[in-house]
Amino acid sequence: MTWKVLVTPRTFGKTDPVPREMLIKAGCEVVPNPFGRMLTEDELISLGGDVDGIIGGLDPFTRRVMENCRNLKAISRYGVGVNNVDLEYASARGIMVTNTPGANSAAVAELAIALIMAAARKVCCSDRAIRQGVWKQYHGMQLSGKTIGIVGTGQIGRETAELARGLRMKVLCNDIMPNRDWASAIGAEYVELERLIRESDYVSVHVPYNEDTHHLISSEQFASMKQSAIVVNTARGGIIDETALCEALASGRIAGAALDVFETEPPSGSPLLAMDNVVLTSHIGAHTQEAVENMGRMAAQNLIMCLSGATPANVVTN
Repeated sequence: MTWKVLVTPRTFGKTDPVPREMLIKAGCEVVPNPFGRMLTEDELISLGGDVDGIIGGLDPFTRRVMENCRNLKAISRYGVGVNNVDLEYASARGIMVTNTPGANSAAVAELAIALIMAAARKVCCSDRAIRQGVWKQYHGMQLSGKTIGIVGTGQIGRETAELARGLRMKVLCNDIMPNRDWASAIGAEYVELERLIRESDYVSVHVPYNEDTHHLISSEQFASMKQSAIVVNTARGGIIDETALCEALASGRIAGAALDVFETEPPSGSPLLAMDNVVLTSHIGAHTQEAVENMGRMAAQNLIMCLSGATPANVVTN
């Protein structure tokens, strides 16, 4: 049996040949992304009109796209988030959707800590100043002894919390499904979101993006934060209201922010680009050699199982 498979992520198989070899060995004809960027709906339809499966990145897998991919049986997300996939329509149509939980958890958690450190110690400000010929000391905050609020304790949130505990930070957590055994084991505490927002020196966001979490952190939350607080987002841009964030940063209501994700990517024209109290990275949380290998192999295996009639462990559709 030969299946036609569209691969949209730019990093899939780029440094690790194994995922592509897995697909070919399973009898797949691989259709690559020819544009070197995230695809539009029209491009997905043009490239995927007759494919059996898709290994997908953050491209828009809308109802329109799936309606026009007449042979589509499965979408294997190269990553964890599935907010870019119309899961309701996929389920109704019988298109299996999978993801790769755990494959990039360490990578994203480490970036969250790196962003906290960069923002707290004004690393980027110092770097820019030196490059411009200015030698200046910047006063920052240390992490040891401070409180970090972890919003969302899925695998990435838990990894971030454990790294923070290693830095001798106090950890407050919030999640709709608290894992109290884990929290007790590492010395963390689950609290209401309001208390977490009020007491944390650093607020790190790790919830999935959906209707319930859209603008979860907005004007009301910024108004309750410490004036010295720093907000970190390595999850999805829409979880934080960027307009409210810009107002809080510009007014000095909070001290800073560190963002790997944005409501619009790339964030061209955003006021955030001109703010010295913001550290910005280009959605690189999952982009380590190890995470890319893990995601690629897991995504390939998930798709092969789906096309073969098996059910992978990481199915997110009904």
